[in-house]
Amino acid sequence: MRAPLDVAIIGAGVAGLAAATLLTRAGHRVVVHERFETSRPLGSGLMQPTGLAALDRLGLRGSIEALGARIGRLHGITERGGTIFDLLYADLAPEFYAIGIHRAALHGELWAAFARSGAALETGRLIVDIEARADGRSSLQDEDGRSGPGFDLVIDASGARSRFRPLVSQAAAQDFSYGAVWAAVPDIGIADGQLAQRYVAARIMIGYLPVGRALPGGPPLAALFWSLKPGDYPQWRDGFEPWREQIVKLWPALAPVVAGLTSPDDLTLATYVHYTARKPFKGALALIGDSAHATSPQLGQGANNGLLDALALADALASCTDVPSALARYAQVRRAHVRFYQLASRVMTPFFQSDSGTLALVRDLTFDRAAKSPYLRRHMLHTLAGLKTGILTHRLPSDLAGDSAVGFDQAANAAI
Repeated sequence: MRAPLDVAIIGAGVAGLAAATLLTRAGHRVVVHERFETSRPLGSGLMQPTGLAALDRLGLRGSIEALGARIGRLHGITERGGTIFDLLYADLAPEFYAIGIHRAALHGELWAAFARSGAALETGRLIVDIEARADGRSSLQDEDGRSGPGFDLVIDASGARSRFRPLVSQAAAQDFSYGAVWAAVPDIGIADGQLAQRYVAARIMIGYLPVGRALPGGPPLAALFWSLKPGDYPQWRDGFEPWREQIVKLWPALAPVVAGLTSPDDLTLATYVHYTARKPFKGALALIGDSAHATSPQLGQGANNGLLDALALADALASCTDVPSALARYAQVRRAHVRFYQLASRVMTPFFQSDSGTLALVRDLTFDRAAKSPYLRRHMLHTLAGLKTGILTHRLPSDLAGDSAVGFDQAANAAI
């Protein structure tokens, strides 16, 4: 697109900051609107090979890898020691791995890139509506009823609880029955280089993920999480001491970590919703990241897919001559990848977070056996690494982090 656009981005999370940086670098006039005066990055996760390829395009891969912890293995067992998962990224390709990262570290690097780009920022203003103007542009209205200037394009990156989805689709977000409590804890080295999990049926899932440092020079950290129904959170708080005994009994190596958790306030409750926009735009409003496709973190793709959305939208705006065709292009580029992971997350989550004893038994009896088949193991690894675009199809990280409709190297794709 030759003429620079006036672009409003709602939300200064992973997807919003990435989009703002990319579009400002491309010459557009960008204003990010963030409801909080100061950023509040919470949580942690995995940067998959796809997310690392996206960070490479942003020029941030090196700094993220320096802060995070390299992860080469997903290892999950039952309370009786039976293997559910034992997957190595390197079995897919020697150069493949993930990075465990604290959200503060990821946000900090994206924020620094955003600040260097020169994009504008408005904080402390809650946007509640988007108004169409007579001139074809859109204005943002805040909770005090004030409207600002017009924009050629509005990008909703406000997250999983976005209030702007009804402007695009009548589909409703659905709450998952399970969430989790989690904490950033000192990394005591019990799961170096791996995401380790323990399961009791599908009712209990404990996870330990090394995530590196939240800040340069900080201590090595890990993410500890425990599955929990949000409705059971008050009961969990009241039974905090028995819970500490329970988690150590299930995973004795966690004892030093649990000893440092002295109050339920040391952990944070996370809740999850499932939402997929059939078409992530309408008019000059585009949804990216969790605003467009929220789900549980079971497959570890959230931040990665937000970065891929930002890149796809920026590429579409660069290659198309007008906003409508660019948004259609963005939706087309992301459709297959998003559709697969939304479906896979919806199908897989109950095997690990639900009250179903049947699903847990099926998981215990079949998942590890399936992984012993080279063909099925490869599909599992493609799914883990974020590469799948369909039941039988996948793409290279570099393809997914670029314009996925051009430059497709079938031979290279077949090699993995």
